[in-house]
This record gives sequence, structure tokens and C-alpha cells, in this order.
Amino acid sequence: MGNGIAHVFARAGFAVRLYEPVQAALDRGLATIRTNLDREAAKGKLDPLEAERAFGLLQPSVELKSLAGCTLVIEAATERLAVKQEIFRALDGMLAPEAILASNTSSISITKLAAGTSRPDRVIGMHFFNPVPVMSLVELIRGLQTSDATFDAVRSLALDAGKTPVAVNDAAGFVSNRVLMPMINEAVFAVMEGVATAEAVDEIFRLGMAHKMGPLALADFIGLDVCLDILRVLEDGLGDPKYRPCPLLIRMVDAGWLGRKSGRGFFEYK
Repeated sequence: MGNGIAHVFARAGFAVRLYEPVQAALDRGLATIRTNLDREAAKGKLDPLEAERAFGLLQPSVELKSLAGCTLVIEAATERLAVKQEIFRALDGMLAPEAILASNTSSISITKLAAGTSRPDRVIGMHFFNPVPVMSLVELIRGLQTSDATFDAVRSLALDAGKTPVAVNDAAGFVSNRVLMPMINEAVFAVMEGVATAEAVDEIFRLGMAHKMGPLALADFIGLDVCLDILRVLEDGLGDPKYRPCPLLIRMVDAGWLGRKSGRGFFEYK
């Protein structure tokens, strides 16, 4: 997600500082951006010179302090509240008072993230969708403290980056995952209870509901560990047992079967 966000802002002409604490991960992110820009140029979606210019706007670093001069920082760390809070505390201490902190969280409370900073009015959610260079939607989430000025500024930036921002208020899972994750979870229950195979479940959704990707292939694409984390946020945040993660999903994550990124989830990947 992070390399995709960096890609779209650099492509739109913004200077982007791309931070990743591990050099190998930073190198992989840059390689992915290079490949995707070249692919866009090869398909005629982007002038080759524009692709070079966009890549040149990226300033990679393994030092968090490299972000000190940024006016907007978009965090795209793992979907764990404690991890994001730690990052926000560190950024809050080094950024200028007028800088905006945004999170690419797909489910965690923006209000909670904002409360741990000295600038709660300048904290907002920017939930991009994967793959970021292709998907137009950005779920723009207002925390309880988010100011109108912050919302308007970030909405304008999203439009400048070629995205379509849709405003939602802060609640566990927002709109997208509050609706999507129970569907994925119920599909897992259907497999666990022997109602149908994973292949059959997905074929029904592709052919019967005109979904481009079935719910279980989509879960593999997102990452089964990420799906589990989001369901736990929903269960905790909304207090409703209907969000209880399916035991099969928990077992698969415990086994390390995380989907595409591990080579095996509900389906196998080479």
C-alpha cells in the first residue's frame, strides 16, 4: 500500500519522501514503483518522460527523521492500533505544528489515533484501495476532532492525486470493511461447515453476483492476517458477535497461510 500511495502522489507531481525502516523493504518498494511506472508507460497511460520525472520525485530513506519537513504524512503500517499510535507519537514530536497526519488504516479509529497527538484537529484517515495506482477510491475518514480545514485540504490533495475521495465518519471498519469483512467471514464459515468448496463459493460470486473476484480470492489478495485483524477491530469496536472471526480463518493465520504473500491461503500461488 505504501509504495502505491507514493506512486500516485509522485505521478501527480508531488515531492515524496518514502520512509521504510528496513532497507530491503525500501528497495522492494522502489522496485515495485519503477516496474509499475514502466508498465503504465508501455501501455500508453503515461509518457515515458513523465514516468522518469515521477520516479525522480521519490526520496527514499530508512531514517524517520527524513520526514521532518513534510506537510502531510500518510502512515501505511500494519493494521494494529499500538503500532500506528507509536508511529504517530514519533511523527507528532518532529513535524511542524501545521503538518497533517493521515492514516491509511482500513478499520482503526481515527479518533483514537488523533487523541494520542498534540494536533488532534490535524489527523485524518485516508483509506486507499489496492492496487493504489489503479483503484480510484479514497475513503476519507473524519475523526471526532478532525477540523474542516484539515478535511478540505486532504480532500483537495486526493483530487490532485487523481483519486475520488468519499467522506465517511469514524466508526470501526468505516463503510468498506464494515460491509466487506462480514461477507468474507461468512464465506469462510461456508467452507468450514462444508457447504461448498472455496472454488465453488468464489465461482458463485463471480458468475451470480458479477464480482470480478470471489470473496475468498479477495481475502487471499488482502492477506488473511489483515482480514483477521480487521474483524477483531470490528468485533471489539462495535461489540456485536456477528463480527466474530471464523475459527477456520484463525487457524489458517496461525498456520502461516496468509494468502498470496505467503503462497498459500484458500488457494495456492506460485
